[in-house]
Amino acid sequence: MAEITAGMVRDLRLKTDAPMMECKKALTEAGGDLDKAEEILRVRLGNKASKAASRVAAEGVVAIHISTDGKLGAIIEVNCETDFVAKNDDFLAYSADLAKLVAESSPADVAALSGLSTVSGNVEERRKALVGKIGENVSIRRFSRIAAKGKLASYIHGGAKIGVLVDLVGGDEMLAKDIAMHIAASKPKALDVSGVSAEAIATERRVATEKAADDAAKTGKSIPPEIMAKRIEGSVQKFLKEVTLLGQLFVKNDKQTIEQLLKSANASAAGFVLYVVGEGIEKKKDDFAAEVMAQVGQARQQA
Repeated sequence: MAEITAGMVRDLRLKTDAPMMECKKALTEAGGDLDKAEEILRVRLGNKASKAASRVAAEGVVAIHISTDGKLGAIIEVNCETDFVAKNDDFLAYSADLAKLVAESSPADVAALSGLSTVSGNVEERRKALVGKIGENVSIRRFSRIAAKGKLASYIHGGAKIGVLVDLVGGDEMLAKDIAMHIAASKPKALDVSGVSAEAIATERRVATEKAADDAAKTGKSIPPEIMAKRIEGSVQKFLKEVTLLGQLFVKNDKQTIEQLLKSANASAAGFVLYVVGEGIEKKKDDFAAEVMAQVGQARQQA
């Protein structure tokens, strides 16, 4: 049997928000397989094991630049070590310059961007100088550049911790702002179903199947295969609506989907980019092992 370490429990907890003891049980049952353990928790705990998509685990900002005609734009995430530095004027200016540079020069990747020059000097040289001045590491994490089919709109939220760049065809500025704000609030994974990977759908179908079987076992009732199939497919379709922009219910009107909202305005969304600062990055190493052992001790005392 694979050894279940405190680090493994921590990683699963960060992905699911499930209680530590539940994470340990799931990892033990899964033989240490993190992905399988996550599926077990989703079957066992349902929505309680949802991913903490909004958890910010590193500091920094999202910067956005849009051309004056709204046809070209870029969004970039630049990281630092503390929130204090994320509010530093020099750091903010550097991030804004990078967003403009991405839009205008279209670098292939972060390495290519680092080699470019700005009016204030080479990107990498400026980064090193900034590190020396503020005393913290600064890194360029990711960026996207959009040549719009329609017109670009943006939204920055939470002190530049969340940034959205959306390409809207038709509609007006108010609609564009509403769509961008909705994306920041609801965090869709894709524009429509075609943007959801087959792997993600297969995983959701497997989880739905196991959840239906688990529910049937708990009630002790036999469920006809055709009803079971409908229940599983219903779960998959619900998942697809929740993770796609067009399928989501509008945050300002839960009786209307984004697709319906756009159609009512004779508009369409050609694409979007959503960045959440630090998403998926672990900020620091806490004494998680001690926390786990404390929980284990409490569980033994209660047993």
